[in-house]
Amino acid sequence: MKIGVIGSGGREYAIIKTLHTQNPEAEIHAFPGNAAMSEFAVIHPQITAMDLAGVREFCLLEKIDLCIVTPDDPLMAGMVDELEAAGIACFGPRRAGALLEGSKSFAKAFMARHHIPTAAYESFTDFSAALEYVQNAQYPLVIKADGLALGKGVTIVENKAAAETTLREFMLEQKFGAASSQVVIEEFLTGPEISVLTFCDGKTIKPMLSAMDHKRVFDFDNGPNTGGMGVIAPNPWFTAEVAREFETKIMQPTLAGLRADACDFRGCLYFGLMLTDTGLKVIEYNARFGDPETQALLPLLESNLLEIFQAVSRQELRTAEVKFTDLHCACIVLAAAGYPENPEKGKEIDYAPEVAKNLIFAGVKRSAAGKLITNGGRVLNVLGTGKTLPEAISQAYQNVAKVEFANCHFRTDIGAKALGIEEEK
Repeated sequence: MKIGVIGSGGREYAIIKTLHTQNPEAEIHAFPGNAAMSEFAVIHPQITAMDLAGVREFCLLEKIDLCIVTPDDPLMAGMVDELEAAGIACFGPRRAGALLEGSKSFAKAFMARHHIPTAAYESFTDFSAALEYVQNAQYPLVIKADGLALGKGVTIVENKAAAETTLREFMLEQKFGAASSQVVIEEFLTGPEISVLTFCDGKTIKPMLSAMDHKRVFDFDNGPNTGGMGVIAPNPWFTAEVAREFETKIMQPTLAGLRADACDFRGCLYFGLMLTDTGLKVIEYNARFGDPETQALLPLLESNLLEIFQAVSRQELRTAEVKFTDLHCACIVLAAAGYPENPEKGKEIDYAPEVAKNLIFAGVKRSAAGKLITNGGRVLNVLGTGKTLPEAISQAYQNVAKVEFANCHFRTDIGAKALGIEEEK
């Protein structure tokens, strides 16, 4: 069995490690991969995640049996469409499905059309119209870049001045390029956030465990949004009652909407949710595995991940087992100084040998001397598991203490709100 995996981050490292551990006979290739992945896969740094032709030609030449496309950019660029047209089986949605993440306005219109609960919103392509709207709006508001922005295109604004500044940065200065030339302005929702990743093959949808991401860069949700600074799983707010509400009012209606729209979505459909006073609402869809949710979920997966991927690709998910342990997992992101705006690079990474099995490497490369060094904003993830959430969090931070690189930054409060710990006044 030959498997291709697109991407280079912690999410892809976790997927590759799981595939290798569960299926040691499989031959795994990563495009472009990162230096630490070479323990489990053949990395191809010369073939980037956006090199559609390069990936296609390699897969044809090497007779890759299944290609797993996880990052948002190649999904939106149509990599799955390209590979499937060449006869290569894939896990990941085609571009039509990836639009649920790739365009906030598309996703909001989808939810409105199919009566899926979400925040009230307006979408704008004209700066003057957007500016006029925020002059008479109730605050706070949420302003989102319509397109892909590395998880950083969301700003909460408290007043008109902040709203105007954000709109100018997004729409006129194009802070995120063409991705922010159109914006979605939403009502501000409050409540616990919940992430639920699902496997979907266009006919059947099956949830994974719930999770709770921590997006802000600093403790107690201060500082700018990031791609994610840590996660716990399962999420204690995702009770049996909330799970039933999710299935009946959100998950199954989303699948029905995809089918009604003739959208053949085969991959991981991510639901970003908020548990408000008036019920569960969708904040966003992602059309792929979340990062760092994946890193906390896969260590708890009992079923064979490769078999699930194959079932999704063949539209046979109905017959596949998706089973998780009853343990808890906490994931702490170790980031470089300056993340998310201007992360430092080139710092040597040291860690105790006994903690290696709990490390997920992301923004790393090898130095000339063969040492792992930092090469991105989110450098690595440190895991902890336990029979209870406090045990998992405690274990994760004990493991963090055994990892070091210069100017390392991490949040010290991952899971604190779930344990009822609030910011000290």
